[in-house]
Amino acid sequence: MSDMKYDLHDMWARMKKNSDGLVPAICQDYENNQVLMMAYMNEEAFCLTCETGYMHYYSRSRNTLWKKGETSGHFQRVIEAYIDCDKDTLLYKIDQTGAACHTGNRTCFYTELNEWDITRNEEE
Repeated sequence: MSDMKYDLHDMWARMKKNSDGLVPAICQDYENNQVLMMAYMNEEAFCLTCETGYMHYYSRSRNTLWKKGETSGHFQRVIEAYIDCDKDTLLYKIDQTGAACHTGNRTCFYTELNEWDITRNEEE
């Protein structure tokens, strides 16, 4: 990904950000197109992802930058990257090592809406 046509900071400057200055990044398995996860990027995460070819995100809860797989070993290698028509969401087709979700599931989207138990505290 380091062979980008334009300067990464110029690209970031032209993206539409949310009220926190972040852009959502959706990760999809490059082989079967399964949506694996969604997280947010700040400028540093975007640039590091482009420069290294591995997914980096900005944690809103921890208020810090993180590289996916840094502690779990479940790295996400970028195969392709896209921006949507509104220039406010990024889509990455990735090669996922291990589980994408912190729960150990392959994808974060494993709960069907009609099977969601809203009375259960997910943090427990």
